[in-house]
Amino acid sequence: MASYIALLHKDPESNYGVSFPDFPGFVTAGRTLEEAWRLAEEALAFHIDGMRSGGESIPEPRAVDAVKADTENRDGLPFLVAVPDPAGRSVRINVTLPEDLIRTIDRTTTNRSRFLADAARERLARNMA
Repeated sequence: MASYIALLHKDPESNYGVSFPDFPGFVTAGRTLEEAWRLAEEALAFHIDGMRSGGESIPEPRAVDAVKADTENRDGLPFLVAVPDPAGRSVRINVTLPEDLIRTIDRTTTNRSRFLADAARERLARNMA
């Protein structure tokens, strides 16, 4: 599993922004610090998966010192974002659920797939215990 440096940015009148110096121009954001961190993981995994699908090469992660040496990165607070190995890549499936359940899920999360995967993991962990 590779880990990339992400930079957290916060202006007084904005959401928390996250940029990825190893992926120029790619950013995400969240209303809260926790949401920004969670969405950074999801967005980066999705972005890298798209790059792989498109045949693009994935950059090697740079060290934090190398990232912070670039003057445009000095204002961001660095943190690591782990990216799953391609062997554990996501697979699209078709699931049928009651419409009211989907509406309730959508009111609870901004990422339906992540919500369902987390719920499945939780249930499996409970069943294994």
